[in-house]
Amino acid sequence: MKKVEAFIRHEAFEPIRTELAGLGFPSLSVTEVKGSGRHRGLGPGETAGAGERSPNLRPKLKLECVVSDADVQLIVDTVLKHGRTGSIGDGKVFVLPVEQAYRVRTGERGEDILQAHRV
Repeated sequence: MKKVEAFIRHEAFEPIRTELAGLGFPSLSVTEVKGSGRHRGLGPGETAGAGERSPNLRPKLKLECVVSDADVQLIVDTVLKHGRTGSIGDGKVFVLPVEQAYRVRTGERGEDILQAHRV
């Protein structure tokens, strides 16, 4: 199992959510976050002011989902397809290992609780 974490622009969310749901992956966690990357949160043509110490933090959405290893590339490809504008600040995608997963309601565990809702 893997956890896919994607930091994306707000406008990329709906196309990503729609396609993932259509592919059978309706379960996502979404959090509004702020952050900066290698460009310190500065957009094209922006410069840090004299004496400015903290970076400009840009609003992003953090999408999280845990999927079977076989489905990771499908999720990542969908995020990249809809999230890429080619401009600074498009975001990042991270894939992390997940050791175990449990369904709280039933106590079930393992990849069976991650079954995609294939359409």
